[in-house]
Amino acid sequence: MKKVLDTVDQRTQLVGENRLELLLFKISATQLFAINVFKVKEVVKLPALSALPGSNNNISGVANIRGMSIPVINLRGAIGFSPMPVSEDCNLIITEYNRSVQGFLVGKVEHIVNMTWSDIMPPPKSAGANNYLTAITKLTENDVERLVSIIDVEKVLAEIIDYDISLSDGVLDEQLAEHMPGKKVLIVDDSSTARKQVRDTLSQLGIEIIEASDGLQALHYLQKLTAEGIDVTTEFLMMITDAEMPEMDGYKLTSEIRADEKMSALYITLNTSLSGSFNHAMVEKVGCDEFISKFQPDLLVDVVQKRLKTLLG
Repeated sequence: MKKVLDTVDQRTQLVGENRLELLLFKISATQLFAINVFKVKEVVKLPALSALPGSNNNISGVANIRGMSIPVINLRGAIGFSPMPVSEDCNLIITEYNRSVQGFLVGKVEHIVNMTWSDIMPPPKSAGANNYLTAITKLTENDVERLVSIIDVEKVLAEIIDYDISLSDGVLDEQLAEHMPGKKVLIVDDSSTARKQVRDTLSQLGIEIIEASDGLQALHYLQKLTAEGIDVTTEFLMMITDAEMPEMDGYKLTSEIRADEKMSALYITLNTSLSGSFNHAMVEKVGCDEFISKFQPDLLVDVVQKRLKTLLG
């Protein structure tokens, strides 16, 4: 199984080129699911699990991986199906999201596919707001077309881990807080859960939130405003964007904005669950102003305050 991921470090060049690689797996007999390779640390056969009394119903137990205790989430149960029976045929996909490590209990792990974000589509609106997908795509292999469902892992984790939007004592500058009501922030993220976390954090400060669910939607929105004569660099305090999104990723979005003289000075913060060290390099490459890893309310507010302080002189 290690061979599936043994060249993951070489794949970082794909990010920033509006490309991604998906790890394909099954949690049912027929349907194919996927998550982004960059969030996967490794794939192993399911080891023995220890019980975790009092945990969420979708926690199957704890696995010991090289001395590290990792909670194991029954992914099939977590996205609304009947839980997957734990057996020796199961695999464990170990991931790092939002500065936490967890394992997802799955069935067969197939292989990795290389795609562009333009191949990735949002889930159909008929799926409703409560579905557990950030996107879907189609994969043709041996003349057979298959639908691939990309899991909204942040939504899964938010229902298992209680995320707190309250701010630590001393984080909020009361003098700056007086200037926040009415300021606008554009949030770009394909995960409705991630958008809600940022919205709920900043809305309590009186900041007006405008949302877009992917980079292309955000770019078209900004272009529409500039065509109407609106200076988006002053209309918005900043744009906070995810990295991975259907149609256009956050890196490509940033590059497109920087290349347009009418909006090139827009303040952009990258807010992503991908690895920090890699994203710091990508921030410099594409020209983001800030990078913070999800989900950290104190840092979100700190970035907003720093930007506001600069504008106020």
